[in-house]
Amino acid sequence: MNSANNMTRKLNGLSRRYQAALRKYLEQRPRTGLQSARDLGHKAMALSLETLDLAAVHEQALIALVLPSDSPGTREAMVRRAGKFFSAAIIPIEKTHRTAREATARFGQLDRMLRQRGADLAVSNQQLKQEILRRKGVEDSLRKSEKHYGLLLKQSHQMQEELRHLTRQLLLAQEEERKRISRELHDEIAQTLTGINAQLAALKAAAAHNTKGLQNKIASAQRMVERSVDIVHRFARELRPTVLDDLGLIPALHSFVKSFSKQTRLHVRLTIFAGVEKLDNAKRTVLYRIAQEALTNVARHARANLVDVSIEKRPDSICLKIKDDGKSFQVDRVLHAKRNKRLGLLGMRERVEMVGGSFSIESAPGKGTTICAHIPVTNGKRN
Repeated sequence: MNSANNMTRKLNGLSRRYQAALRKYLEQRPRTGLQSARDLGHKAMALSLETLDLAAVHEQALIALVLPSDSPGTREAMVRRAGKFFSAAIIPIEKTHRTAREATARFGQLDRMLRQRGADLAVSNQQLKQEILRRKGVEDSLRKSEKHYGLLLKQSHQMQEELRHLTRQLLLAQEEERKRISRELHDEIAQTLTGINAQLAALKAAAAHNTKGLQNKIASAQRMVERSVDIVHRFARELRPTVLDDLGLIPALHSFVKSFSKQTRLHVRLTIFAGVEKLDNAKRTVLYRIAQEALTNVARHARANLVDVSIEKRPDSICLKIKDDGKSFQVDRVLHAKRNKRLGLLGMRERVEMVGGSFSIESAPGKGTTICAHIPVTNGKRN
């Protein structure tokens, strides 16, 4: 057992010395002497090695020294020079063994094998380079696509923000126009009709001693004028109730709910938090318009019998809730429909977001519809 281990150590030592000597020979000039090879051959003989054994040592050393990264020309030159080194190394063995021809054949086989391996490595390297180039092209395309779509997304966000800004400007302009028309109807048309009515009353008194038919005509005209005045006042309230500007949100909502219930025969319960009047005019207007639009939608679509309208104080906001017991609808489908006929829902949401609030709608079969608008107490208006 010890002799076998000793022999193994000697073989390993010879292999290391052979590889080192071969490396040094390959790194030196072509005319470098081969004495080191012949010395290694004598050492191999001392270890009773056959030519094939030394050929195996040579093969291991050559495989370790010829690198895949070497060019085909470099590998071929190294194999040729290594062959000369091997030939010199086996000279001592050839003189004493008859297996020289077998060693030469083995060397040729090794040479062909190394050449084939070199060719295979060259093909693999070429394929690897092509694959690297292809992947780099794909990565470049992906980076360009990502940059392009990022730019499109940024442009889309900008367009959405611009559209939001235009919508808010439209709502503000609409509100100002309603206010102007309301004042004009109230101050001009209504006063004119009231003056006509006063003149007709005077005419009626003057015609007291005349025919009865004239009195009837004048009375009929008075009734028409009175109806016209009522219509103008109602129209003015719908456009922009003066009570909202003069007295506040609470009286304006009470007046609207009373008129709404009378016209639609819907029972509306109204509960209002008194501190809501501390909000600025823009936020109180939003609350009024949300309640107005929501109740109008209930009358048009819900087929409800009862509507609860409440304005409550929350920690950092005022909550307006309108809940009905009517039929439900699919909220997402209606809000995101391409041909959305319920523009009032979108308008309500936009009004709330215009003052920095949040808007939500819940609708379920058997539970009716609930609209919630949260208006921040502090100034949360977004640009």
